[in-house]
Amino acid sequence: MFSISERLERLPFSRFHFKLLMIGGLGLAFEALDAGIIAFIIPSLRTQWGLTTGEIGWIASSTYVGFLVGALFSGILGDRFGRKKVMMWALLLFCLATFANAFATNFHEFYILRMIAGVGMGAEGAIIAPYLAEFVSSKYRGRFTGALAGFFSFGFVVSALLGYFIVPMSDDGWRWIMIIASVPVIFLLWWRKSLFESPRWLEHVGRTAEADRICSNIENQVQQHLGRPLPMPVSTRKSGAAKPAAPQQSAWAKLASLFSAKYLGTTVLVWVFWITVLFCYYAFLVWIPSLLVERGFTITKSFSFTILIYLAQIPGYFSAAYFNDKFGRKYTILAYMLFSCLAALGLAFASGESEIILLSMLLSFGMNGVIAGQYTYTAEIYPTAIRATGMGAASAFARVGSIASPTIVGVAYPVLGFGGVFAMMTTILLIGGLGILFFGKNTRGVVLEEIEA
Repeated sequence: MFSISERLERLPFSRFHFKLLMIGGLGLAFEALDAGIIAFIIPSLRTQWGLTTGEIGWIASSTYVGFLVGALFSGILGDRFGRKKVMMWALLLFCLATFANAFATNFHEFYILRMIAGVGMGAEGAIIAPYLAEFVSSKYRGRFTGALAGFFSFGFVVSALLGYFIVPMSDDGWRWIMIIASVPVIFLLWWRKSLFESPRWLEHVGRTAEADRICSNIENQVQQHLGRPLPMPVSTRKSGAAKPAAPQQSAWAKLASLFSAKYLGTTVLVWVFWITVLFCYYAFLVWIPSLLVERGFTITKSFSFTILIYLAQIPGYFSAAYFNDKFGRKYTILAYMLFSCLAALGLAFASGESEIILLSMLLSFGMNGVIAGQYTYTAEIYPTAIRATGMGAASAFARVGSIASPTIVGVAYPVLGFGGVFAMMTTILLIGGLGILFFGKNTRGVVLEEIEA
């Protein structure tokens, strides 16, 4: 009798996995679209509603407040009640709140609806990576999860294109962007109905018959696609036969286990890493159009250059996805982290227009390569019992950096200037990189159930 893990491990990459990647990736693309459009609609809101600088800061951080709540609870609920249910409800909440946001009439309505949409997208972003990682063999998991994170880049590019073409069309251009961002989610919700619950999670909670049925269905789909029999599963010394179901913990017990002696070191490492990366990532993405304007670029020119900067995310994500399996997550993260630090340091001393744009594109490339490794690493470092909780808690804690970064950059810019802001980012990135260098594990080619050991 082979375990679910052993049966899934022998499956080659197939049409089934590609479909999973597309369905999961599109959800992350909508999350990135939602996060990216705020940089382009703020100028319109500021003019239309006469917003103060403080109110602009609140709006810039509103989504990330929701992200914090959504990420934390999606992980806890995903480990308790299943991954698929949380994914569906999270996406539905985002869709409804974003659509309603198009009809906001004042700052307060807009802020509240942005937070609610953020809850949905925070939940989506935290649950999707651990869910998909549980379907894929260790041989492909690094590329698969890294490529999943790569869908963020498509969302940011689309947000830049919408900001460039739609916002200037009328005073209500920002409303049309909200509608465009929400309506296609209905199609994705319909497509997601065909997804299976994670068989690894089902086996863990004792629903072995359902896990076996789903795993058999997956095996049949893969075999039909290959047109040949599947290789026999291989029993491993550490995972062995299927283990008896673990006693079901309460949601808060799962959260508390992250701080037990066994996992405390992992949790501290992952949390520090997440907060440093997301602080710099969102500070850069939210402020880059405005910082370019402050450097003398016109708004139109700033938006067009931002599209180039966002496009640089795509090769950053997908090159790192490849190196995740080639050299391992740890070394991929460190390489792209070093690249990002050098680009940010270069921006601290840049003066010419071409130099600023090129270095901004290189920073975008490097930062998103780091995130491709980050999502892969965090989605596999905890055991199945607390995998979603661990991912959700790390993502939630990191939103403190996302919430604070737009405000901190806004306060720091008049004091530090353009160069000082990027020198600050370099220092913060180094802190996260040093933690991974000295304490990170290399998980390349290791079965999920064996990483803990």
